[in-house]
Amino acid sequence: MKVLVSLNIPPIGIEMLRNEGLEVTVWTDDNPMTDEQLTLATQKHDILLSTSTYKIDSVFLERNKHLKLISQFAAGYDNIDLKKAGELGIPVANTPNAMVDATADIAFALMLAVSRKMFFMHKKIIDNDWGPFRPQANLGLELKGKTIGIFGMGRIGTEFAKRCAGAFDMKILYHNRHRNKEAEKNFQATYVSFDDLLKQSDVLSVHCALTTATKNRFNYDAFRKMKSSAIFINTARGGIHKEKDLIKALQDQSIWGAGLDVTNPEPMAANNPLLQLENVAITPHIGSATIEARNEMSRLAALNIIQLARGEPIQNRVV
Repeated sequence: MKVLVSLNIPPIGIEMLRNEGLEVTVWTDDNPMTDEQLTLATQKHDILLSTSTYKIDSVFLERNKHLKLISQFAAGYDNIDLKKAGELGIPVANTPNAMVDATADIAFALMLAVSRKMFFMHKKIIDNDWGPFRPQANLGLELKGKTIGIFGMGRIGTEFAKRCAGAFDMKILYHNRHRNKEAEKNFQATYVSFDDLLKQSDVLSVHCALTTATKNRFNYDAFRKMKSSAIFINTARGGIHKEKDLIKALQDQSIWGAGLDVTNPEPMAANNPLLQLENVAITPHIGSATIEARNEMSRLAALNIIQLARGEPIQNRVV
């Protein structure tokens, strides 16, 4: 079988595929293919190893209904029309556990950065604006003993909760589709309604998938219900928050600060007002950007394909 690897992923997965005897084509350009390039290239292959960069919509799938598998180099798969893939009998698999620690770490780092205005203070040094010591200037917030609210208590949310409880003895609240008994036992996490999560959290961190139910869930109405001293963190998907509403909430001080590893849209424009606000820290979607996480993503994406080739159940099949 012929495999198309649509971006230049770490070599561990490519080597696994070739060692299995599969014919592998790798797109080595740092810039992704255009939609048409991807469509035409995929037509010459049996399997697509894709990334969330690409929109795998119904049009693409109709033109590539011969595919035996789409293996996604990511945990999320909101870029793929799963319903259409299912109708066409095209299996889709992902790499769900590879970036759990890396993403929990970036959420934790953003929480710290926002609470102490680190990114904004760094800009002041670059601008030669260090200035004299002023006892009431540049003040941040301490996190010890505060309440952390987690929207989406899955693997990443649980790891983030572990860090918050261990480092700062934070009280853990969460809202999820289902109760997480493990988190309740291990970190004394308390399940609350969405409204109570908004009202009670000193820091609210998003760790859910982007779905029709979560798209724009954090809009101005939601931000208005939060504490004026609260910090909003999103390392999941930019579409979960409504960016214009977040800007408004920060500007009118409905909330205190925000830390984002995901934006809406991506990439963010260089003149976006969020980049000028002192209580905001933004990173360019680097939640999984560690050597360990990316290697594991490559390994798991390849493993999905190898399991298909061997006629074995695909471990991380989504549809």
